[in-house]
Amino acid sequence: MAELNIIYEYSKVENKELKKYIIDTSALHKYFKLDWNVLKTRQYCGILNVEGNDFYLLPKIANKDDETNLDIFIYMLMYAYDIKLENEDIASCKNEKNNTILEVFIQLFAHNLFKEFGRGVYKEYVTEQDNLTALRGKYLVNENLKYNFVRNKIYCEYDEFSMNNTLNQFFLFAVKSLLPFTKNKKLLKQCELVLDEVDLRLFDINSVHINFNRLNNRFKESFEFAILLLSKSIPLFSKDKKSFAFLFDMNMLFERFVGKMIQEINSKTKLQSYDVYGDLILKPDIIMGDLIIDTKYKKLNKKEDVKRDDKFQMFVYGKNYNINNTMLLYPKHLEHFDYSMTLGDKGDEVLMKIKSLDLACGSCEYQEYITKIRNRLEMIV
Repeated sequence: MAELNIIYEYSKVENKELKKYIIDTSALHKYFKLDWNVLKTRQYCGILNVEGNDFYLLPKIANKDDETNLDIFIYMLMYAYDIKLENEDIASCKNEKNNTILEVFIQLFAHNLFKEFGRGVYKEYVTEQDNLTALRGKYLVNENLKYNFVRNKIYCEYDEFSMNNTLNQFFLFAVKSLLPFTKNKKLLKQCELVLDEVDLRLFDINSVHINFNRLNNRFKESFEFAILLLSKSIPLFSKDKKSFAFLFDMNMLFERFVGKMIQEINSKTKLQSYDVYGDLILKPDIIMGDLIIDTKYKKLNKKEDVKRDDKFQMFVYGKNYNINNTMLLYPKHLEHFDYSMTLGDKGDEVLMKIKSLDLACGSCEYQEYITKIRNRLEMIV
């Protein structure tokens, strides 16, 4: 593996230039913590590019092994977000001179989108209004009175079978948004050329909604991948130079990774169930039959470190869902732990287990890694 600039979660930022850049860039403040002039990372991992230099922010899972920690982080991303990478793509994520994680993901998005375009660009009927020389569709009386003072034009409303629809407008927006973040722009430029008849629109990625059906469902994976890339890419501008961050909250990644795996173990598992009980709004991470699981991406050394609020949360879940078995699931830190405690008393108890999941796997390939973690998780749940 080429030598990388590695910074681990919850660790001190030693590089003076990077430290100054982070302190001076307000968009990055939520991802770091500054105490008495000591700058530390939080639980966000990924790539931070500052004026062309890549810094990898990684989870500390395998002790003193940068390559294994980077592998595990990439594997968790691939599994949690259904990202399909070949072994050579994974290797290139670790080569600073060629690609970063973001570079590889963008190329994968562009490749898959261009492949679907090769099968045919999605078209749908779009309502248009225009001034024409002959009647087409519906004659618009008010518009003709307003715009046509001579009789050689007819203002009409008609349906056009067009590629200029919302889905393709979003793809054009995504392609243009991702272009500045990649060194190899060839595939994205090819996608842009395919969409040359599509209007450019701006989208709020937090609220964009596309109706997928049997005609456009083959584009759904590309759409979801684009949302992922755009939501995690944070553009940072410093004078005339452009930098970016591509960061994931490890709390959310761990929850998504574990939840998806448990759902494969038990297909009836519910993820992020949302329920209202009186004045309470409850949203447990995982409900697996008669077991409620909440994932906690935190370091836990002993049973006494479990926070009072977490205990209370699990008690409330158990009583309101009428499920007496609950579990707090942490990633393994220093050693495995398997504790249990009873919350409440006098016939009003909820059992809470406290368990750890070892995310390390040595030098595993992707599929071997997923199989091993799934086997460990099956032993826990």
